[in-house]
Amino acid sequence: MTKTTTRRGLLRGGIAAAGAGALAPVAARAAGDPAITELQPWMQQLGDGVDARPYGMPSPFEAHVKRRNVDWLTADPVSSVNFTPLHEMEGIITPNGLCFERHHAGIAEVDPAQHRLMINGMVDRELVFTMEDLARFPRHNRVYFLECAANSGMEWRGAQLSGCQFTHGMIHNVMYTGVMLRDVLASAGVKPGAAWILPEGADASAMTRSVPLEKALEDCMIATHMNGERLRPEQGYPVRLVVPGWEGNMWVKWLRRIEVGDQPWHHREETSKYTDLLADGEARRFTWAMDAKSVITNPSPQAPITHGPGPTVITGVAWSGRGTIPRVDVTLDGGRNWHVARMDGPSLDKSMHRFYFEFDWDGTPLLLQSRAHDSTGYVQPTKDALRAVRGENSIYHNNGIQTWHVDERGEAENVEVG
Repeated sequence: MTKTTTRRGLLRGGIAAAGAGALAPVAARAAGDPAITELQPWMQQLGDGVDARPYGMPSPFEAHVKRRNVDWLTADPVSSVNFTPLHEMEGIITPNGLCFERHHAGIAEVDPAQHRLMINGMVDRELVFTMEDLARFPRHNRVYFLECAANSGMEWRGAQLSGCQFTHGMIHNVMYTGVMLRDVLASAGVKPGAAWILPEGADASAMTRSVPLEKALEDCMIATHMNGERLRPEQGYPVRLVVPGWEGNMWVKWLRRIEVGDQPWHHREETSKYTDLLADGEARRFTWAMDAKSVITNPSPQAPITHGPGPTVITGVAWSGRGTIPRVDVTLDGGRNWHVARMDGPSLDKSMHRFYFEFDWDGTPLLLQSRAHDSTGYVQPTKDALRAVRGENSIYHNNGIQTWHVDERGEAENVEVG
């Protein structure tokens, strides 16, 4: 006898299998729901052909998902930053169009046919490469996070900005394709006594940072692609430096020159900028690696709980500039009780990790926090613990634990718990 499955039968079966409590709202909505009983416009007409969108765009129903600026954060939008909408994303890969931007002189629109990369200084042969020359080195693919040193910088003195996007969105995580910097330097021949490199950008600010040669030879890349496509102009097209796990300003975009030397250059960006002002007024230089950090992306102020009490999924991302993230803890009560979250997806070195914590919300207010552990044994500190060491003057390297207060309606706000 053939058994026919009907929509009504499927619904009854689903309720029986999953529990009436969990799916009761679904059944209630299904009764007389016009989304089911009426033909929708897209069911009654032909859609666009395959060539209508030759470089695809997201659905117009996702138009709210975009990078956003904070107007008052900087003096002008040219030398400014916009933020990745972490609360709208899943998995660990950031779409190229949503990767946060930070510019020191705006976006350089570089013609790749006219772009060159020079290697000079303490080398046996000073060389100049075209983009075609670079493509002849062995290519590699690596997934890394890129975090601005100032990510969460406004939060040093307390909860300031509303939304996961604005508090923690100066980060993205993509697959880079490019060549290893050590291969390019080897072709020029590094002289004995060399200990540093100075990458320089082709934008109007001529961005430079001193990078230890040891790091350059370890894992740095010269990237031409992100997530399979060419770098976008705002991400350094046609070529940028990749410095895995280290603060984003060192990942020089529109890379045009690498000088090799025996000591750091102490240019503007590593003296007046990107140093850590401590409580005693002294500034600490060269804090390159980004320490372990995590944040709950949902729920959060831009992503409240809308379904009411019942089965609820908490999710977020964690990362470390020193390795992988084997564990994340989640608390519902401001740190009195911690639960081990479920890690899901690939665990890659110096990459984002995705975590989940599923629980049955009873509708009472929550104080949500997450706490990352990295593969070196380092544990993400509370903000009070961080301030005890670093004070409140810095705007860089804030990896303190974030707290969201969720009220009985599911609305979330940025708060602090000591």
